[in-house]
Amino acid sequence: MTVRLTQYAHGGGCACKIPPGELETVVAGLSPQVVDPRADLVVGLETGDDAAVVRVDGGSGIVVTTDFFTPVVDDPYDWGRIAATNALSDVYAMGGTPLVAVNLLCWPREVLPFDLAAEVLRGGCEVAGAAGCHVGGGHSVDDSEPKYGMAVTGLVDPERMLRNDTARPGTPLSLTKPLGVGVLNTRHKATGERFEQAITTMTTLNREASAAAVAAGAAAATDVTGFGLLGHLHKMMRASGTAARIDHAAVPYLDGAREAVRDGFVSGGTRRNLDWVDAHLDRGAVPEEEVLLLADAQTSGGLLVAGEVPGAPVIGEVISARPGTPSIALG
Repeated sequence: MTVRLTQYAHGGGCACKIPPGELETVVAGLSPQVVDPRADLVVGLETGDDAAVVRVDGGSGIVVTTDFFTPVVDDPYDWGRIAATNALSDVYAMGGTPLVAVNLLCWPREVLPFDLAAEVLRGGCEVAGAAGCHVGGGHSVDDSEPKYGMAVTGLVDPERMLRNDTARPGTPLSLTKPLGVGVLNTRHKATGERFEQAITTMTTLNREASAAAVAAGAAAATDVTGFGLLGHLHKMMRASGTAARIDHAAVPYLDGAREAVRDGFVSGGTRRNLDWVDAHLDRGAVPEEEVLLLADAQTSGGLLVAGEVPGAPVIGEVISARPGTPSIALG
């Protein structure tokens, strides 16, 4: 019997994230009081960056992050590869190198066979191995929905780190992967159609893009995942005290993405992304379908870098923020 994993979850991938506005309400005011800290917290809760970073003796930076989600594709091995690639991406988004990961597995043990769970874990371990990252165990629970991901620890040079609060006016904006994963995954969940182009991009590590951004002298970046390009761009501009101008015609998309949005395969997560960012957005004359794609909830997306990355298209630029005006202008 063929098991369609996406049918055992209410949503899929990073589209299952708690909406950005609701999440910010939940974490507002959190400020742990650490007694006698043994390391300097360089990046924490303040700007909603991709990972936490602490500086330890000797000046090295330790990057810590975690990411997990419900099935985004039906094949368990592919889901494992996608989830691991996505979890490692947060380290790359900081300009770091992943060192060790632990698995996070939620499994409906009385509903789905464990040989499928083994395939999920195999996919995750293979991706981590290709990234040069150890997998040192993990944690599992019996759950009503299958979920999988990793908690990852890495290293970064705090003096050459990529952050989401260091974008400066006059800097070009580069995007290292095409958009459209979300609408294709939504179509896959509804119809069972398999989209190799989406799987390929979701299982492509952001390692080379991260290294190229650091080598090019970039200081600001974030990865584009569940909040969509517009959501993650707004967060970066807000954290940096800047604004952005996007050339929507320069944004790359996966084959089939435009057809999917025209056919109505838009996730609830994507619509919530747009609802949240719309108040900070000047749409110009950009059509609704295009704006939805710019807000499309990505899973294991690329890096959005304030700077030029060799081989990646420039999709806009950072500009000075003006009081009372949107943080993002489309043109």
